[in-house]
Amino acid sequence: MAKEQISDYEQQRQANIAERDALIKQLALDAASAAFQPKPVGRSVGRPAANGNKAHKKKTVVKRVKEEVLPRRTSSRLAGLTADSEVAKRKADDEYEAVQQAARAKRQRVSGNLDLTDIVVAGKGWDKSENYLVDVFSTGAKPYERTFGDSEVKETSDKELRALREKMSGLELYDGFEPNSESMREAVSEFFSLMVIGIKITPERIYSLGFHPEPSKALVFAGDKMGNLGIFDASQTTNPAPKTEPIKSEDLDPEDSEFDDDNLPTPAITSFHLHTRTIAAFQFSPLNASHLYTASYDSSLRLLDLTKSTSTEVYGPSDSEADEPLSGIEVDPLSPHVLYFSRLDGFVGRHDTRVPAASATDVYQLSEKKIGGFSIHPQYPHFLATASLDRFMRVWDLRKMQGKGDARAPVCVGEHLSRLSVSHAAFNAVGQVATASYDDTVKIHSFEGMGGWSAGHTVEEAAMEPSATVRHNNQTGRWVTILRAQWQAQPSDSVQRFCIGNMNRFVDLYTAKGEQLAQLGGDGITAVPAVAQFHPTNDWVAGGTASGKLCLWM
Repeated sequence: MAKEQISDYEQQRQANIAERDALIKQLALDAASAAFQPKPVGRSVGRPAANGNKAHKKKTVVKRVKEEVLPRRTSSRLAGLTADSEVAKRKADDEYEAVQQAARAKRQRVSGNLDLTDIVVAGKGWDKSENYLVDVFSTGAKPYERTFGDSEVKETSDKELRALREKMSGLELYDGFEPNSESMREAVSEFFSLMVIGIKITPERIYSLGFHPEPSKALVFAGDKMGNLGIFDASQTTNPAPKTEPIKSEDLDPEDSEFDDDNLPTPAITSFHLHTRTIAAFQFSPLNASHLYTASYDSSLRLLDLTKSTSTEVYGPSDSEADEPLSGIEVDPLSPHVLYFSRLDGFVGRHDTRVPAASATDVYQLSEKKIGGFSIHPQYPHFLATASLDRFMRVWDLRKMQGKGDARAPVCVGEHLSRLSVSHAAFNAVGQVATASYDDTVKIHSFEGMGGWSAGHTVEEAAMEPSATVRHNNQTGRWVTILRAQWQAQPSDSVQRFCIGNMNRFVDLYTAKGEQLAQLGGDGITAVPAVAQFHPTNDWVAGGTASGKLCLWM
């Protein structure tokens, strides 16, 4: 039988055994030889050695440290005890099984109902009253579905609020261009749209909208994406229809008829191509109602003189190729020759039309990101409110400056942070600021006693919190103009109110307390009237759509 081959480990073990046995034998031999050696002969202390050498010095005795006696190791098995390793192993197995069960439970489908309060991941506790998703994702934009109507008006207990709601809800969609003949209306209604929303005031999407301040006539102005300014006179009407025999719908041929699109009554609309890019905002001069200032993405401010029929550039970058799009314009109500404007790159400028161009403009950087809208206080124009992409609404005091050179800027007296970007900030006549934000809220900030604030006065954080918050769907997307809350400049009854477009194809009206007054709409409105504006004094409301069409309630 062949000899089994020994492994390396076995060879090493046998070598160690042999080495140990040899060492033990050597120690045994050394001990035996030491036993037979003679003891050294003792010498008298102090006497010299026989060989004449000096006596050896006495060696120092080294004290031995007493070592601690440890308990002797014993066998746990013989003592009837369970080994520690087995307990640890069992414990580790139990923990592993628990982790595996938790992982399986985490992946397992939950078939029952879930309460969002119980499954909130992080942040504040879930409160449905503060849920920003309720009015947006749970309902979404549903065309023609009202969220405010006659039932809410009838349920109003406050008499004054109810009267105001009835008044504002009573505004009717302008129908100046419906056919006057009942038979004609009935006949052609099968083929053609007869509502005023067919009034196309601009060729492209409306970005800015407003009324001429004249109270006796509704003159509507609208600026579009391509720099066109459209003007519509709502006082014009169609000519009376001639008396004819009743027209039957079956006698009409939509392809060959006297009632085709060209023969339907159409309004007279004037349009001017003032800018090469979007007209972002415009405002009438408080000193001369025939002067209209426009701000555009082409980096310029222009003055349109309605009496002289001229348009003059009043501001533009010194470099004609500079790209500094303007997003807003405000005329100083106390000094109409002073214009304020905002830029998309976070700057706000002040331009004096009386001063030579080289030194007429001061520009301040008030945000590192886009400023979507701004406003000055109507009574105290040294106060400025801005809304920007960095989610802040800020109030500035132009009376006090800080920094030097390019860093020179007015003092920020207070700021409020929203969850998402803020689209616009607008002052009303009493110093309240309304903002619209992409967190689907409209906030009203009330500042009392601004006239008594000293230069650079600091507003406490609590005072910057909104006095009222309205849940409102502001998710416009790419093809709808951004929604902005716009105040009525001088309401006849002194009740401060604002309007804002509604994604369900309405225009919403609210008070400064956040109370909804009305929801204006019409059966034939086919697009969102995103750009909404009040007449400065009359209860007229206009809305502009992405197709350039006008909705007017009077």
